[in-house]
Amino acid sequence: QVQLVESGGGLVQPGSSLILSCVASGINFEDYANAWFRQAPGKEREGVSCIRSTDGTSHYLDSVKGRFTMTRDNARNTVYLQMNSLKPEDTAVYYCNADRGWGHTYWGQGTQVAVSS
Repeated sequence: QVQLVESGGGLVQPGSSLILSCVASGINFEDYANAWFRQAPGKEREGVSCIRSTDGTSHYLDSVKGRFTMTRDNARNTVYLQMNSLKPEDTAVYYCNADRGWGHTYWGQGTQVAVSS
């Protein structure tokens, strides 16, 4: 059974930092690219960042560039999202995704991030 389990969300003040983690099980982790998505209330889910399984190259949504960093640890089957200088507009449920194409895509249950003063 494939599972992606996110953790690390919470309620923080603007300017704060959080680290999200996503642990995968039931898949050969190194075969999958990973991504973080988020969905704010009343909005569509959007891609925040993604990272290749081969060389760790990452890409980011323009609004988070320079503030968020995505990394992966293949030995721990884990991806991370370091989020710095958080803004109220970063408030959303954050979802972890693992994908290797041909319909092999999996989602975590999501972790809530709320940024408010």
